[in-house]
Amino acid sequence: MGEITIIGLDIAKSVFQAHGADAAGSVMFRKKLGRGRLLAFFAGQPRCIVAMEACAGAHHWGRELEALGHTVKLIPPAYVKPFVKRQKNDEADAEAICEAAQRPTMRFVPVKSREQQASGVVFRARDLLVRQRTQIMNGLRGHLAEFGYVAPKGVMYVERLVAEIEDPQSQLPPAARVSLQVMVRMLDALQTEIASLDAEIARRAKEDPVARRLMTIPGIGPVTASAMVALAPGSEAFRCGRDFSAWLGLTPVQRSSGGKQKLGQITKAGERTLRRLLVIGASAVIKQALIRGAPPGSWLAQMLARKPRMLVAVALANKTPRIIWALLARGGVYRAPALAA
Repeated sequence: MGEITIIGLDIAKSVFQAHGADAAGSVMFRKKLGRGRLLAFFAGQPRCIVAMEACAGAHHWGRELEALGHTVKLIPPAYVKPFVKRQKNDEADAEAICEAAQRPTMRFVPVKSREQQASGVVFRARDLLVRQRTQIMNGLRGHLAEFGYVAPKGVMYVERLVAEIEDPQSQLPPAARVSLQVMVRMLDALQTEIASLDAEIARRAKEDPVARRLMTIPGIGPVTASAMVALAPGSEAFRCGRDFSAWLGLTPVQRSSGGKQKLGQITKAGERTLRRLLVIGASAVIKQALIRGAPPGSWLAQMLARKPRMLVAVALANKTPRIIWALLARGGVYRAPALAA
């Protein structure tokens, strides 16, 4: 029998499935493991490659297995799916992970440290609170619309609805007012917590030299700069800025065939938080350009003259990661094209 060179590990909350293979790809074992037995099992295995899907808990187990001397390779789940044979179960998934990891052109995800994961928690928490705030605002709008109270779109106009709820002279039924006041108090609490997280993000951006350099780019504020430092891989993980933009899902999807190039909408792959922040920042730049005017002859001025505003925002969001990658890879700060010339 050959020697085990690679183990495909399908991770879960409690039950794990391991699939061992030798250098020729022959199956050496298939084993189901409980959570408490996992590390003891791998401690008794020869040092080899351990492949896993880059999903929840993968970075934790990757660090633990690397501490035992194994080489850990994390694979995006979408790249594992084509290797799954007919039936979908834990054994088939582990075997597919093992086979995918042996492909010479496979792409892997670097294992994050505890500090890297911890620095990203603030953005996940902020996103969750912002979504909850939006849900409550939409709830207030929907409930008050039933009684004839409406307000324009936007966070700032919700105060009008809150004033109607708090006004004892309004025509709202008392039974509805009690429930709506509970929602208003929840909204105020969320606003306070979001503001505290924004202050923490601003503090990190001020203290981090890389974030300060990124904030010299138009459309990159403290939140986006800190998120880039915390959530994006290092510049060495990408060959060029376009690869970084493609990783963020901001490049067009291809449906080309027969030598005909067909490009569609953006792929929306990669890090969703960073992509959303870049689009928001690009929209802010375009809004200021429409108010103050873009530099004559600039790329932005030409695009705004020919294309719809939202399309230009996505195009600018696609352009910005290339600048970010250049700053991360080569150092320095952003210089406007006119100044650089």
